[in-house]
Amino acid sequence: MEPATKQRIESIIQSSPVVVFMKGNKLMPQCGFSNNVVQILNSLGISFETFDVLSDMDVRQGIKEYSEWPTIPQVYVKGEFIGGSDILIEMYNSGELREKLTVALAS
Repeated sequence: MEPATKQRIESIIQSSPVVVFMKGNKLMPQCGFSNNVVQILNSLGISFETFDVLSDMDVRQGIKEYSEWPTIPQVYVKGEFIGGSDILIEMYNSGELREKLTVALAS
């Protein structure tokens, strides 16, 4: 990955306590997995930012290398990679996601 791309990704991750790299944006998700993540975060009342990977191919490929995770969406909380849609659904259903977000956003 180009250093400039890595720096850009890190800047995006640091731009908000909760950042979602997704296809589309939180108002218009462009795939079902991205929509799942948006719906989960909205249901928890969490404020979050999104980055549309369809708008930037360098970030779209770079975020996969950065996280060592092959799919999008990807959710970051306070700079920590949490996971994609399936992991968020599991964490949401178990209550772990609410707990993690509450702790992370309180600090």
